[in-house]
Amino acid sequence: MSEMLETDGTTSWTAVDLVERFGPIPLHRVCSEPRAGTATEEDVLRLYENENRLYELVDGTLLEKTVGTYESYLALVIARHLSNFVAEKNLGIVLGADGMLRIAPSLIRIPDVSFIEWDRLPDRRVPRDPIAAITPNLAVEVISRSNTQQEMDRKLQEYLSAGVQLIWYVYPESRSVHVFEGDVNVQIVSITGSIVGRKSLTGFKLPLASLFDA
Repeated sequence: MSEMLETDGTTSWTAVDLVERFGPIPLHRVCSEPRAGTATEEDVLRLYENENRLYELVDGTLLEKTVGTYESYLALVIARHLSNFVAEKNLGIVLGADGMLRIAPSLIRIPDVSFIEWDRLPDRRVPRDPIAAITPNLAVEVISRSNTQQEMDRKLQEYLSAGVQLIWYVYPESRSVHVFEGDVNVQIVSITGSIVGRKSLTGFKLPLASLFDA
């Protein structure tokens, strides 16, 4: 059990505490003010509005969403193909990389791409709140070098527990996608295959060759 540090009468986490929860995550991704373990949803909004920086809120800790140029490109390609499909069939809405979602109390996740079916949207309207209390049908994460395995395993469990039906983990280095549907069993799609939609997204298909070979 790691020791906590106390500063000004409040409890904060050590680097060991962070590693226990998120793996060997680069410390520059962990917001230092407010201290880990003490952050709130208001802090997420404040940093986004004042510094244009995106942080997910997990266990009272702010973890910065960081992606490189290529990862951002991949997310946009997926979002474009998905958005065209969803719009043509009037299925719901597609959110991009700054679509903040409260998938559980005090748990804010920001998928790189997400799809939300109309039935999950009150009155079938696009949310106006800066952080929508909605679980997406599909969550897409483009994995960067700063993401740890423990961090992504935890995020997967949170998505599944919240009711996300389909999850795509996109791995640029191996040019593959790990697909999760309903449980933790993974289907690995290689460069010769395609990612396909399920349930309300049945009919959607994106060959990985066209995604990665640009």
